[in-house]
Amino acid sequence: MFRWVSVLSAAFLLFMVPIFSATNSPAEVDPKRFEPEIRKFEVVDQRTPPPQRPVLFTGSSSVRLWNTLSNDFPKHRVLNRGFGGSHMSDLNFYFDRIVKPYRPSLIVVYEGDNDLAAGKSVDAVYADYLQFLKRVRTDLPGTPVLLLAAKPSPSRTPLLGSQRDLDHRLQQLASTTPDIHFIDTFRPLVDADGNPRRELFREDFLHMNAKGYALWRELISPVLDRILPESTVPIR
Repeated sequence: MFRWVSVLSAAFLLFMVPIFSATNSPAEVDPKRFEPEIRKFEVVDQRTPPPQRPVLFTGSSSVRLWNTLSNDFPKHRVLNRGFGGSHMSDLNFYFDRIVKPYRPSLIVVYEGDNDLAAGKSVDAVYADYLQFLKRVRTDLPGTPVLLLAAKPSPSRTPLLGSQRDLDHRLQQLASTTPDIHFIDTFRPLVDADGNPRRELFREDFLHMNAKGYALWRELISPVLDRILPESTVPIR
């Protein structure tokens, strides 16, 4: 009974999200700053049609810089549509252009730490996540979404508390909402004292290196295979 009520509560939040949306917060930035990058995606799609029903990875630079994505998930048709520096609100803004057209079999989303670094509250970022999930439910019904926890970068240690708060909310949402999944990509990136593991990051201590992505692959791969057990490798 409790789980049934929780599911209804989560569904209510997804559909009532405009009431809580904070898209006009002082920390908001113009999403049109990404127009050239989004247009490049569209040009690439015109020249080389993307795979049908891909596993769509989207979000900020942690996705954009994942240049081994296809090799890391060889059993699935993957498509990278990350755009560096983006916020969840930017992903919402471009939903009709870089999410909906691909009719993905599954969507993997990484956003949040840029939002918090720009001064947005956890409430505002969470509301943007709910808005995204509402769009998926409305325009791509039945499409599973895999949410990745905000990563603990050494250069953004003042945000660790806010990141944990956001991650907890996303985890709770996933636990009570059908087709929403969550992977804790936060705790494996910190040491026993709760500090970010610097050996997993590039020299800027913001973006992950190959070791960091290898760890993410180990976390994500079994979940992908569980949600999409059938092989989706394209026929050559």
